[in-house]
Amino acid sequence: MEILYTPTDFSNYLEKLGFPGEPPYTRGIYPDMYRGRLWTIRQLAGFGTAEDTAERLKFLIEKGATGLNITFDYPTLRGFDSDDPRSLGEVGVGGVAIDTLEDMKALFKDIPIDRITVSLVNCNPVACAAPIYSMYVLTAMNRGISLAKLSGTNQNDFLMETLVTHAPRMFSPQQSFKVECDIVEFASKNTPKWHPVSFVGYNIREAGANAIQECGIVFAHAIAVGEEMLERGLKLEDFVARLSFFFCSHNDFFEEIAKFRAARRIWYRILSERFEADEKLCRLKFHVQTSGASLRAQEPLNNIVRAAYQALAAVLGGCQSLHVDAFDEPFSTPTKTSALVALRTQQILQKETNVASVVDPLGGSYFVEWLTDEMEEEILAYIEKIERKGGIVKAVESGWLHREILNSAMEYEERIEKGDLELVGEGDEQNIEIFHSPDILEEQRRKLNEFRRTRDEQKLDKSIFNLKTTCENGKENTIPYVMECLRAKATIGEITSAFEEVFGTWKPRI
Repeated sequence: MEILYTPTDFSNYLEKLGFPGEPPYTRGIYPDMYRGRLWTIRQLAGFGTAEDTAERLKFLIEKGATGLNITFDYPTLRGFDSDDPRSLGEVGVGGVAIDTLEDMKALFKDIPIDRITVSLVNCNPVACAAPIYSMYVLTAMNRGISLAKLSGTNQNDFLMETLVTHAPRMFSPQQSFKVECDIVEFASKNTPKWHPVSFVGYNIREAGANAIQECGIVFAHAIAVGEEMLERGLKLEDFVARLSFFFCSHNDFFEEIAKFRAARRIWYRILSERFEADEKLCRLKFHVQTSGASLRAQEPLNNIVRAAYQALAAVLGGCQSLHVDAFDEPFSTPTKTSALVALRTQQILQKETNVASVVDPLGGSYFVEWLTDEMEEEILAYIEKIERKGGIVKAVESGWLHREILNSAMEYEERIEKGDLELVGEGDEQNIEIFHSPDILEEQRRKLNEFRRTRDEQKLDKSIFNLKTTCENGKENTIPYVMECLRAKATIGEITSAFEEVFGTWKPRI
């Protein structure tokens, strides 16, 4: 990186930049961007029981949130019922506990899901995304809501469990990818306004990847899904516009802005050149979350400033929706106070700073344009690197991608230890209120006992058998069979166990 940049540092200005709303979409996917529609304020929420989280969701809506973002507790994310011994100590912690379809109905009771977009942070396709998405669809049907009105996103990213976290039971990358694509296929045909997958760069970045790896991995994954959908007989126009992306906004302000601008250009190139898609299908839509890994436990109020700058980078980079981390997230689920400060951070950006009045205000900056070009070249090179390893699934199966992220994480920590990367306020403490998730284990046990007592065991057994048979033949879409299990009153743990009996489990090769 140089100390100064001039017009000589980049070329083909108009060809690479274009205009907002026009290819290659460097400057934004809509001509008027935020002047036409502001980004969605989509703050995370989830703790305790469905009823506890529903109260927080209503609080956020009342205070001005324009989208919902639901996080689930660790047992739910990994397909364990709350009364499973493996769930002990984790029920309702860090997210909401959802064991049954009845829990899902309670979570969204009195919330207008036909009018507000909902993001479901259900990363594991097999253990969580398949049953949770199915519960959400059945909840809408139970309320008489047209599935054509459901708008929102599944995280549904197989890399979350096979690459980023090592859960007590993991399913192989191949099986996880298959179920992920089942959801994409089913949603494309049945919930046309729903984004059935969000390619998660965020957690990959939080695990230690750098900005180049974050985008390269995400786009290699998206390419694989696109190819699989075409192989299943879908047309590009059936699904590609509903593919969404989830990026991190970290501390390097201009790098993040350039990353978002380069990402739009890369997605346009992938779709138009590789898939020969119509240019209207080539718009990159993405959600951004400020970096949780950058937040510090020392002087936690400084995290308000960190998150605000990261949010500004996301907005200047042209995101479609945004979550700002609360300052107390290094310690716990946000309190109402910290959640409100995070929400107000977005509203101040929208209403007080005037940054939404001009499209791509940093466009034409010599430095930003040079950096956007650099990011584009390096990300494309990393995509090619993954493809030389056999594509995203094989790169995970071999353990190569795990080692890449581990090495990047170690390099970052070494920079901090050597003082090359200075962190502010590391030596001081501040006393703040800590949120304590309610102890809900007994309540979830009571609900589960009552739920199981009232079901038809024969109908349940038949539905589980049908799901396992479908998994064994490997040819049909599994989602209708998951829904059949839910209608027969199967729990999330029973559905996941059915998958596990057929798929077995997997351990990464690191």
